[in-house]
Amino acid sequence: MYYGSKGWYVKELKKLGVNKHGDLYIESYKQYKLAQLLKEYQTKKSGRVR
Repeated sequence: MYYGSKGWYVKELKKLGVNKHGDLYIESYKQYKLAQLLKEYQTKKSGRVR
């Protein structure tokens, strides 16, 4: 898996315990949306709010 690929984002989100966002599985999202979700969940997990 290459850094920044769709598969990489799915893997990183699953490491954070995210399998679904809303009613959809994360595998159904496009790469740019997965990048946004990863950033969102990483900031939530670290406790930082911007």
